[in-house]
Amino acid sequence: MIDEDIRALIELETKRQTDGLEMIPSENHTSPEVLNALGSRLTDKYSEGYPGMRYYGGCEFVDKVENLARDRAKALFGVDHANVQPYSGSPANMAVYYALVDPGDKIMGMALYFGGHMTHGLKVNFSGTYYNSVQYQTGKDGYLDYEEMAKQVEAEKPKLIFVGATAYPRIFDWQKLREIADLSNAWLIADTSHITGLIVAGAHPSPAGIADVITTTTHKTLRGPRGAIILCNGNPSNPLKKAERTKDNLPTLIDRAIIPGLQGGPHNHQTAAIAVALREAATPEFKEYGLQIVKNAKALAAHLNDKGYQLVTGGTDNHLLLIDLTNKKLKGAEAEQALSKAGITVNKNTVPFDPRPPFDPSGIRLGTPALTTRGLKEAEMDQVANWIDRAIAAKSDEAKLGAIHSEVTEFTKAFPLPGGVNG
Repeated sequence: MIDEDIRALIELETKRQTDGLEMIPSENHTSPEVLNALGSRLTDKYSEGYPGMRYYGGCEFVDKVENLARDRAKALFGVDHANVQPYSGSPANMAVYYALVDPGDKIMGMALYFGGHMTHGLKVNFSGTYYNSVQYQTGKDGYLDYEEMAKQVEAEKPKLIFVGATAYPRIFDWQKLREIADLSNAWLIADTSHITGLIVAGAHPSPAGIADVITTTTHKTLRGPRGAIILCNGNPSNPLKKAERTKDNLPTLIDRAIIPGLQGGPHNHQTAAIAVALREAATPEFKEYGLQIVKNAKALAAHLNDKGYQLVTGGTDNHLLLIDLTNKKLKGAEAEQALSKAGITVNKNTVPFDPRPPFDPSGIRLGTPALTTRGLKEAEMDQVANWIDRAIAAKSDEAKLGAIHSEVTEFTKAFPLPGGVNG
């Protein structure tokens, strides 16, 4: 029996993506091969444990799937160990805390309202509830202030420091961050979820061999399914046995935190789709793709700067732009709605030292990963910037916004979704 209700909604969402421009930096378009693995019979199999150490029978093939995903991850990122079972990014970060610190221990991460992630110590999140969280932030210019962060680490002496962001448009200096973490002998955790595809492409420095642990989602610039990976160096052993919190034991500590610590059976269809995405990411074409994301973002930033937009830090080094709309006399939520009606999807976002609340902030966040997947290059960024500017100026004028959407829809016919089918 076909569920016509769900089928219709899937078709509507596919049409929305097809006829518009997805510019939320954490979104992308996966390949048909990734989608095929994600929708496979692997979803039927239960496989608690790890390859060769399952609590269920019949795992001979899902063991090979998981081993393939782990091997591809280790090769791609140049690390000793990879755990591909985290259900998503937040559970992956939770596993790191579970593995390396105790409830009540002091942790540090970038404040959410300055570009960080809620699992990096936001007070209403588990990370700020079960751990003693102190937060670092950017300077007035929007850049991470390494000197101020070092002073804060020396004063607070956290046991674990998360570095990573959801709305930070610049490069992270991993070596400098390692030196800062060493001031309090803290674990340094690099959450590269947003920039992993850029790291693979060589468009952003890698924290491998510098940070103690790397966590990443697989569905952003890596262009895979929704899932996560935890990477580290060390010597893995039996995760059923306790291990001391040493760097050499990191693989065992991480594996043990995932299961039996926090999760049950892995999502084997998700693991297979991650493996497919990792294979794609190892190709020369993917490197060109990652480099193009940054080229597009820089080109878009230049065009918007020319139109008088206030970009946080003045531009970007990566895949995203953060725009303070105060000088445009428009709030972030209003801009998000206007752009959506024009067929351009972005999200409202706080900017550093934002005087407005997070549900009604001063800015918007947008990026180029999904546009680049569809084949747009620097030449098209001028047109995209023009549409953004016209939509912002139109504000709530339904007729003008609808006209822009029609132009966008016509434009997208030349840039189909992966697989070559548009609509």
